[in-house]
Amino acid sequence: MSARLERFHHDGLTFDVHDSGPEDGDPVVLLHGFPERATSWRHVEPLLHAAGLRTYAMDQRGYSPGARPEGRSSYKVELLVGDVEALVRIIGRPVHLVGHDWGANVAWALTGQHPELIRTLTAVSVPHPAAFTAAMTSSDQALRSWYMLLFQLPRVAELSAQVGGGRVFERFLRNAGMDEEDVARVHREVVEDGALPHALGWYRGLPLSDRSVMGHSIQVPTTMVWSDGDVALARKGVELTERYCRSDYELVVLEGVSHWIPTHAPEALAEAILERVAGT
Repeated sequence: MSARLERFHHDGLTFDVHDSGPEDGDPVVLLHGFPERATSWRHVEPLLHAAGLRTYAMDQRGYSPGARPEGRSSYKVELLVGDVEALVRIIGRPVHLVGHDWGANVAWALTGQHPELIRTLTAVSVPHPAAFTAAMTSSDQALRSWYMLLFQLPRVAELSAQVGGGRVFERFLRNAGMDEEDVARVHREVVEDGALPHALGWYRGLPLSDRSVMGHSIQVPTTMVWSDGDVALARKGVELTERYCRSDYELVVLEGVSHWIPTHAPEALAEAILERVAGT
């Protein structure tokens, strides 16, 4: 694909894409997490472009204005994975896949199901889904994931972003290490733009999802990037991830970095991505 891709249609929805970098560069698909949009990659993208790579950062289901269906069943994991699969098939060649937070969860699932579409995988912050599940009963991961249960409650999280100017929701983000610039960006791009109820659908759709899509072993070269300042993801799941990777695997641990790796440590993340890409 040479022409710039600004949006694509799938499953009756319209997804926005930030397609940038050299038009003849190897394609890299960048998947954001909660509660961010494609702009979370703004510091990483130019570093990949400088190495000759073309990046596709999509606003995923619930975030793109044209892709905000109602109901939690519209946010089952298999549907989220299908959206990214559709993008890769439009690109028309296997891609290097990078996902942060929820984007990593989708990336693990897509790579496990369709290794023929993925050249390399770089998962950021979130371990393989099976490793994460195992860590829930063998570490403090369940305690760290308390907010996932809270998000199941209708309207509670939405109200936390509205009452008192959103102080409660913004405190949650700050406690997770987000700085003021990014808190303001989330407020502008997600809360004010009306995306938050749909973004929460990712959590609410999880109990309805087909868990088999998340259990596949990974057959492509993979790098796991985790930061020891992450309050949401315990090290145990990260350490267990290698069990589910059948190809070349590397763990990169960033010291003193919070959960928000793409914005807080873009140089280190880009280096990990480029090393993985160069290995192919």
